[in-house]
Amino acid sequence: MILPGKVQYILHRLQSAGFSAYAVGGCVRDSLMGTIPKDWDICTSALPAQMKQVFREEHLVETGILHGTLTIILDHIPYEVTTYRLDGNYTDHRHPDSVRFVDQIDRDLSRRDFTINAMACDLSGNILDLFEGQADLEKRTVRCVGDPEKRFEEDALRILRALRFASVLDFQLDPDTASAIRRLYPTLDLVAPERIRTELVKMLCGAGVGRILREYTDVITFLIPCLKASVGYHQDNPHHLYTVWEHTIRAVEQVPPDPVLRVTMLLHDSGKPFTRTTDDKGIGHYRGHQQYSARLAEEVLNHLRFDRATSNRIISLVEAHDIPLSTERRILLRRLNRFGEEDLRSLFLIHQADRIATGTRNQEHAREHCQELNRALDLLLSEKPCFTLKDLAVHGEDLISLGYRGREIGENLEELLTKVMDGEIDNSKEKLLSILS
Repeated sequence: MILPGKVQYILHRLQSAGFSAYAVGGCVRDSLMGTIPKDWDICTSALPAQMKQVFREEHLVETGILHGTLTIILDHIPYEVTTYRLDGNYTDHRHPDSVRFVDQIDRDLSRRDFTINAMACDLSGNILDLFEGQADLEKRTVRCVGDPEKRFEEDALRILRALRFASVLDFQLDPDTASAIRRLYPTLDLVAPERIRTELVKMLCGAGVGRILREYTDVITFLIPCLKASVGYHQDNPHHLYTVWEHTIRAVEQVPPDPVLRVTMLLHDSGKPFTRTTDDKGIGHYRGHQQYSARLAEEVLNHLRFDRATSNRIISLVEAHDIPLSTERRILLRRLNRFGEEDLRSLFLIHQADRIATGTRNQEHAREHCQELNRALDLLLSEKPCFTLKDLAVHGEDLISLGYRGREIGENLEELLTKVMDGEIDNSKEKLLSILS
């Protein structure tokens, strides 16, 4: 394994000062898998004060000095360097009550979460693999270091991290690790919602998300209780082949791995079990499930502390997930006005995924329709059409000069915009003012 020049420089400086040092963790895992690491972590026998002395001429940031971590900035890129350590008790099932610095890397590696994250690489490129992490990479397996129950009892978030790695890497979970997850997942209740959100979103964007959602439904519905009613819920509708939960999983798989799209599809039909009516033929209908699902989505997103802008986008897309779409110019303009280009294109993908996931629609037809919608939108946007108030040839000042006041200004501008989008009148100042005069 070949280390980047800056990482070699840090290891060399530490070794020259008499300390041992290794690149460690995810950067080693990713490198062995042929993926370029996003960042590089380094561990060393040097204590924080000793690290500061070794790198006294560099730009240093004391990011976690009490826990032995010093960040070295080289050419504007941060490198975290941490003293070998052992963790104390985890009273809150999340953070160690204390840490103890040690001078041997094997003790440091033994405290880490999964074998594939517990490998180290020295300056010469040699891999230190004390827990068969390379073998687990070959087997495409996520396995805890040591006793899985102990690892998860120390830090409950590791339960969700295990599912995230299995999804993102498309790995299986080791049987003992999986069994411990099934026993201990209720301890996720001890983890801060924003940490749950981060891991959950990453898991949803993984290549193996469908398998994880199916195999660990109990964990997902514990985190998002409103989804529990969807599990095993038969729709009894000729347009749907699957239960609500299976349809949801397939819909998640069908959209690109974008956080907004994946979360939208996870929640888009959450309201169905609560809105069902059955006709005299025994067919299930779900009128209003879009709005009900949007309300449930808002509760979930608030609990997980999504930022307001992202929440608003997801809630809007959930509520509109099966709104009629067409290549007709008038309808496209109205949809552009309501959603904007980015979310309208997202709705194209959502429609495609939703239809494919029914099990009753032709997949190629669904994809062709999505392509047709995008082509029609491309053509329309190339014409630079009017679909927002700022595009109108008249503005509030023009209406004020004609004597309009207060609410009637906005109402009349909206009416003019609708007429322009519907093709009833050209977007010229003269013609628009003639209607108002």
